Amino acid sequence: MARDSNLKDAVQEQFGRVAAKYLTSAVHAQGEDLPVMVEAANLKGDERVLDAGCGAGHTAASFAPHVGEVVALDFTAKMLNQVEVLADDRGLTNLSTRLGDVEKLPFADSSFDLVVSRYSAHHWARPGKALGEFHRVLRAGGQFILSDVLGFGNPVCDTYLNAIEVLRDPSHVRDYTLEEWSNRFAAAGFNLAVVLPYRIFLQFEEWTERMETPEVNRAAIRALYDASPKEVREALQIDDAGHTFQCAVLRGTSSRS
Repeated sequence: MARDSNLKDAVQEQFGRVAAKYLTSAVHAQGEDLPVMVEAANLKGDERVLDAGCGAGHTAASFAPHVGEVVALDFTAKMLNQVEVLADDRGLTNLSTRLGDVEKLPFADSSFDLVVSRYSAHHWARPGKALGEFHRVLRAGGQFILSDVLGFGNPVCDTYLNAIEVLRDPSHVRDYTLEEWSNRFAAAGFNLAVVLPYRIFLQFEEWTERMETPEVNRAAIRALYDASPKEVREALQIDDAGHTFQCAVLRGTSSRS
């Protein structure tokens, strides 16, 4: 229990300190996956949507013009402040915020039509528990749409990937593989579809500055870049400027009738 509390404390401390940088981050504010997530939901216009692990609110803000209501939930209060700034800037009156934990959602059963989450799940220590909560709060036939970095089935590539991630951000848990997500979706009662495989490029200086990564950790990441075998360099497309991550938009449809 203490270890879990320390992890969640790390998430709050880390992202509370850098919350404003995520409001202006191009990686989070833009991306080919954002319009794909909206399109994949097959929206009618009156849906109630939960953005779980909303960060600065870019995903919530992308859905808000197309639905009845969006609730943006995050574990870090300072991130929710950024959501409110974004909503005010865009005049999104149907977007509200809620402080909470994806593993214990403060909502009644069957209270949402759609749950979405983007670039948050790699901070979840128990993603299966989170998916169970999403399934609980979704109405029959509801959907969960996830966009996140994927881990590698190749153990060497996966080890380097997650080592680089945790050196940059100590609140990182794991980039889960597609197979891991497939198993967890099924266990939670979702039928899985892969909507979009895609990649994002992370410019090293911007990526580490956004998280205020200490110089000693930046040097360690560079050392891992230099020491990485050919298969890792190719998988992460490492060059002098940075690297890429493989990602995917996944859609889970509740099997509950």
